[in-house]
Amino acid sequence: MKGVLFDLDGVIADTSVYHFQAWRKLIKDHFNRDLPDELEKQTKGVSRKDSLTAILNYLDIKVSDADFQEMTDEKNKVFRELLASLTPQNILPGISDLISQFKQHDVKLSLASASLNGPYILEKLQLNSVFDAIADPSKVAAGKPAPDIFLAAASAINVDPKDCVGIEDSIAGIKAINKAGALSVGVGAKNELSEAKLLFPDTSALNYDQIESAWEEFK
Repeated sequence: MKGVLFDLDGVIADTSVYHFQAWRKLIKDHFNRDLPDELEKQTKGVSRKDSLTAILNYLDIKVSDADFQEMTDEKNKVFRELLASLTPQNILPGISDLISQFKQHDVKLSLASASLNGPYILEKLQLNSVFDAIADPSKVAAGKPAPDIFLAAASAINVDPKDCVGIEDSIAGIKAINKAGALSVGVGAKNELSEAKLLFPDTSALNYDQIESAWEEFK
């Protein structure tokens, strides 16, 4: 195990809730419509453009390309305002210890998030110096469940994806890790993340020894 490819939202910090809050405000302001809770799953772990596409399809609303771009920019502004209050206290339980163990074993860390705000969020969490690389989602051809962001994250630390573990909390992300050829480690419910090769119920349960054991079997 030479590298770990981390998702961000829901794995390192629970910023996914801010994403949906921002989408809800945007849709309310533009169309005076409310988004149901169940729609959040369709926007989890995917890019801003894919999220807005899913939302507009659900609402059966069509907008021009110019308005679409304007809305994604506006959503990001609201999202960043919500992120302004982030501190290291917002790091999810168990993550700091897990990162320390990876570092102790000389495992490289790379961020594989669909969020363009990855560097900003890591900075707010004071984790930017801990990660060896951050994959740029704006430079990959396709978002999750395509493997592109995980392939880019592995490449950024000069490690073959087959020598990496990917940690995710969304089904789109798990599918992407599997397609990339890395060992998929899921965080969440079994019925949602059944395709994960190794599954933990939440971040506090993440365990280095179990991940390493699963890796030994995987390789």
